[in-house]
Amino acid sequence: MDIPRVEQTADVDSRAVLGPGTVVWHLAQVREDARLGSGCIVGRGAYVGPGVLIGDNVKLQNYALVYEPARLEDGVFIGPAAVLTNDLYPRSVDPAGKLKRATDWDASGVVVREGASLGARVVVVPGRVIGCWAMVAAGAVVTRDVPDYALIAGVPARQIGWVGRAGERLLAEAPGRWRCPRTGELYNEREGLLAAR
Repeated sequence: MDIPRVEQTADVDSRAVLGPGTVVWHLAQVREDARLGSGCIVGRGAYVGPGVLIGDNVKLQNYALVYEPARLEDGVFIGPAAVLTNDLYPRSVDPAGKLKRATDWDASGVVVREGASLGARVVVVPGRVIGCWAMVAAGAVVTRDVPDYALIAGVPARQIGWVGRAGERLLAEAPGRWRCPRTGELYNEREGLLAAR
């Protein structure tokens, strides 16, 4: 497999680990102790925080910001200018007016499960989990955990349907039964959750 490729204008800390075939494009920054799997793409101007864990075949589009201690599983897509935040109570200074340091707060990372996609300019608040193969529409603000295969949109984001692994909106076949129009895969809905058959 190919060695990682880092563009000359990118800033990749020597303590970061890049898997085979991973590409880091112009002006992107990958901080210390971040670990990226194989076949990843880090777009122009994207940011990967210290200790962030990223699986295989993950795409971070241009100017996506992934703050520590986020974890992205295999096959995740993070759209342009999306932000995965980490501080529920952000302040520049403490109550005494002194500049806050890393020891003054507890970072709470976002987890994005296998195959999930976040559209352009999505914002995810700290500590949220985006389920497997879920789809978050462009511009959404995610304030709650997202179930597997859920299609969510809006501010704050709300579920508006289901998607399959191909990313297309599922069609209702019968009560509690859904079908992907592209692949024909069937899914069962039970108690507000969806699973592939």
